[in-house]
Amino acid sequence: MGNRSKLQFAGSQGAELAGLLESPDAEPLAYVLFAHCFTCSKDVVAASRISRALVGSGYAVMRFDFTGLGSSDGDFANTNFSSNVQDLVLAADYLRTNYKAPRLLIGHSLGGTAILKAAHAIPESKGVVTIGSPADAEHVAKQFACDLDAIERDGEAEVSLAGRIFKIRKQFVDDIRENKDTHVNELRKALLVLHSPLDNTVSINQAEKIFVAAKHPKSFVSLGDADHLLRKKSDAEYVANTITGWASRYVPETASASVDKADRGHVVVTERDLKFSQTVTSDDHQWIADEPTSVGGTNYGPDPYEHLLASLGTCTAMTMRMYANRKQWPVERVSVELGHEREHGEDCVDCDENHRQIDVINRVITITGDLTEDQRSRMMDIADKCPVHRTLHNKLVIRTMPAA
Repeated sequence: MGNRSKLQFAGSQGAELAGLLESPDAEPLAYVLFAHCFTCSKDVVAASRISRALVGSGYAVMRFDFTGLGSSDGDFANTNFSSNVQDLVLAADYLRTNYKAPRLLIGHSLGGTAILKAAHAIPESKGVVTIGSPADAEHVAKQFACDLDAIERDGEAEVSLAGRIFKIRKQFVDDIRENKDTHVNELRKALLVLHSPLDNTVSINQAEKIFVAAKHPKSFVSLGDADHLLRKKSDAEYVANTITGWASRYVPETASASVDKADRGHVVVTERDLKFSQTVTSDDHQWIADEPTSVGGTNYGPDPYEHLLASLGTCTAMTMRMYANRKQWPVERVSVELGHEREHGEDCVDCDENHRQIDVINRVITITGDLTEDQRSRMMDIADKCPVHRTLHNKLVIRTMPAA
């Protein structure tokens, strides 16, 4: 599903740049500009997978090959960090002229560093996302550190990057040295920093520099054991899911932004993609609900029963924690695991003749701490006192009515 359109526009050095716009079948929630990693292309696996996932969640995503890379014209040896920034600004101009200006800017690796710099020239953008990005452009020189002396001496050198040969000229090195300041502290846009602590190409310390320099609103999400290029499909999908959930709060043109803030104690659920994906809005929070791909969803959030289990589980843990703290008992940790199933006929211990099927929630509670057996027993009794538990056990009436 969705649409793919090949694009061409003039880059910073006059060369024709090759782009791709992927959009959903319905009106996009917002337009996104994606900047690929250093010496990569718009078709690198991470960019492709993240873009497809964002399209599935209702966004239109434009990605393109920087000058001299992929299908774009021009000579890579004549480019530098500054020209990449200018290419991004021109790509945003193209979207603004032919579609809509991008509200969300995403950059992977050095593309993220460039997107931070370009963001100041794209006033319509409201959110910026960096993925495994260095704080300073000069950090990329680590990838050809052994060739720096030759570049300084001869003015250029052929270097091996990710198994391919590229010509790096002294003007490139001089340019990245001059671009140490990406003006993060003056960004004035919501920022999401995504980085793996096991990234061997760009240290997570670089993510810390970006995050510390930025002003609020800003968010940081660890990518666990993901590698720098996000080769695992699950890592790319996690990045996309995280971005869509975060963007629903900060990017004005998303569907969730058009939903009125819910009253205290209420939630508002709004469709995102005319499938199963939903935006859930409370008084202070927004998140995504969905169904797994096995039943036709896009798996961008927990399904309805997972929400139900989460409600009971969190309420249980909170109630037990509150009680333990009040009693000043040495409870180190409370963990609650829940599952839902249906029991039928003879398998159903609690069924009666009129109800031959019953919904069962199995709740397994682990309490860590130096407690006596009596204290542990009392803690388990308290688990049944949580308000959600009581609600589920009481006679529950659901009144459905049309909006006024």
